[in-house]
Amino acid sequence: MSLSATDAQNKVQSLSTEYQQLEVELSNAVEARQKLDAQLKENELVKKEFQVLKPENIVYKLIGPVLMKQDQAEAKSNVETRLEFIRGEIKRVEAQIEDLTAKSDKKKNEIVSIQTAFQQQQEQQQQKTAVKA
Repeated sequence: MSLSATDAQNKVQSLSTEYQQLEVELSNAVEARQKLDAQLKENELVKKEFQVLKPENIVYKLIGPVLMKQDQAEAKSNVETRLEFIRGEIKRVEAQIEDLTAKSDKKKNEIVSIQTAFQQQQEQQQQKTAVKA
């Protein structure tokens, strides 16, 4: 693999830009995963609280600035549905994180490979120059 200094530098710069973009996307995905985890814990706590309710207890739902009376069964169902949705989103985001991590590692390896090849090429040229001198 014979690269001129400019070609190697341009290729590394291009790959570095792509790598940085992947790292930003990965960071965003990790942040989204953390938010989903917080939502999951919050909803599991609500579900746990519902388990200790008696049938005669009243459940209220905050709608805007107003607390509205809500049927217990409906509230429990809503929380279950929300938990299922959040778990599905967590699986999706985790798959995205795995994919981005793999792509990021591949880019990093490409960058190192090009830099190593260029350095070896430089060393060979220096050795040839030293032998001629």
